[in-house]
Amino acid sequence: MTDSTAVLIGFLLFLGVLAWYRVPSMVMGMLDKRAEGIKSQLDEAREAREEAQQLLASFERKTAESKRDAETIVERARADAKRASEQAKLELQDTIARKLKSAEDRIAQVEAAATREVRNAASSAAVIAASDVLGQNLGGDKAGSLIDDGIATVASKLH
Repeated sequence: MTDSTAVLIGFLLFLGVLAWYRVPSMVMGMLDKRAEGIKSQLDEAREAREEAQQLLASFERKTAESKRDAETIVERARADAKRASEQAKLELQDTIARKLKSAEDRIAQVEAAATREVRNAASSAAVIAASDVLGQNLGGDKAGSLIDDGIATVASKLH
């Protein structure tokens, strides 16, 4: 017998023993189980990917909605600030107008008081000057009666 025949017979016997103990079916069963495990892992991975995509889409929708809400809030705040600014301007203008009117009224009162004082001072000076002139030019009785008449006339015109 030659070496290659012996190796062939040994190999065939080995394959026969393997077939006798059903090793190929056990190996095939193990490979099938492994294939099923890989398939189930792939299915789980697909489901996890789909869930991740759904979550991503949900987060993107929520982000877009949040951005819209934020823009709406900012626009409302700008509008409110603009209204408040305009209201403050109007209130400031009203306050300034009231203070200006008050100042003008006070100025008019001061002018009227100053005019009265000037008139009183002028009339007093005129009375004094008239009494001096009349006192020098007229006699005592006539001058006294003229002074009394002048004072009465001035007092009636001032009041």
